[in-house]
Amino acid sequence: MTSRASAKATVVAHPALEQAEARKSVAAAPPLDVAKVRKDFPILERRVHGKRLVYLDSAATTQKPQAVLDALVGYYSNYNANVHRGIHTLAEEATAAYEATRRQVAALIGCKDAQEIVFTRNTTESINLLAAAWGNRNLKAGDEILLSEMEHHSNLVPWILLARRTGARLRHIPITAEGKLDLSQMKRLLTSKTRIVAVTQLSNVLGTINPVGEIAEQAHRVGALIAVDGAQSVPHLPVNVEQLEIDFLSFSSHKMLGPTGVGVLWGKREHLEAMDPYMGGGEMIRKVELDSATWADVPQKFEAGTPNIAGVIAFRSAIDYLLALGLEQVRRHELELTGYALERLRSLGHLTLYGPEKPEERSGVLSFNDRDIHAHDLSTLLDHQGVAIRAGHHCAQPLMRILGVPATARASFYVYNDEDDMDALIEALQEARKYFGFHNA
Repeated sequence: MTSRASAKATVVAHPALEQAEARKSVAAAPPLDVAKVRKDFPILERRVHGKRLVYLDSAATTQKPQAVLDALVGYYSNYNANVHRGIHTLAEEATAAYEATRRQVAALIGCKDAQEIVFTRNTTESINLLAAAWGNRNLKAGDEILLSEMEHHSNLVPWILLARRTGARLRHIPITAEGKLDLSQMKRLLTSKTRIVAVTQLSNVLGTINPVGEIAEQAHRVGALIAVDGAQSVPHLPVNVEQLEIDFLSFSSHKMLGPTGVGVLWGKREHLEAMDPYMGGGEMIRKVELDSATWADVPQKFEAGTPNIAGVIAFRSAIDYLLALGLEQVRRHELELTGYALERLRSLGHLTLYGPEKPEERSGVLSFNDRDIHAHDLSTLLDHQGVAIRAGHHCAQPLMRILGVPATARASFYVYNDEDDMDALIEALQEARKYFGFHNA
């Protein structure tokens, strides 16, 4: 273990539970039948360069089970129509299915009011919507926005743009040598000028799980709101917005077995109602004159134009699939697989690993570098072995600079991965070194 990337964190995202109870819940969850799960994913039957596909890039996007593919085809085949407009049978069926997903999303994150769920295209759009619709109205020169050093660009750039528009100041929670947020700095960083804290719950580079419930409590103490980037956490952990006592949460369908082009912004109703629309157009209005307009109620106020209807409807099938597996089971599987993967990767002796040492302190996002091979070359060579990983700065350039590297290789897994996939990764890494003539020690 090296670098500034070793972090302690809670096992699950429910701050209302004691850590011991959380670990007990995960430990009590029955194991996933991965062989059975894999049969639900047609793409895993593919061969790449003549090799079995070993897909280890789920932090970028997940594969889709047959149930999700069937839902997409089912909509277009049986009740393709626009939503919230027509009163004919197809339109009513489409609208009912679309709104059923909204209720299912609310239930997934512990939200009691489904009208607090706003559909967007992705996490990025959700955060941009928030930064514009909330920020333009609530921030002025001299106000402060608190972020962290480990944020994805999607939770940095929208706030940078907002600060430029308003004159607000950006501040950042540093990370420790272990890759955790340095919460000892919160007292200094959180002031009467802080208006919002925007942090990731789970780092897409380090795998660090941040204590957003604790951060929310401190933010509220100075009158600030907290917005959580849940793109990596909601697919992997039980997340309950009421128990976390946060104000906003953003996440994406495609990172949790659902279609691309569907994102979610959850916000407390009082905040959403006080925000201005992000886009203008059809279905987000109450009344339009030639020179004036009034807005529809939440959430329609933020859903201008025809949405990704098929994607939203199929997203419900993805959530149903995950709930049938059980998020505690998903977490247990990830803990066990992460432990196995870390042990095997460390045994190679030529890798620098970034992130918490213990599997219970992290997610199944494993960033690393070979001491002799650039991450991009490594990814290319692994692809020829059928192993799909990501290489690059992972949309986290500031964090890469803190780690002192231009890029890392990243293997990330999900419910369809098993120890055989980890063994394939290790074998491919060894083959890459042989290709360049390096010893495997």
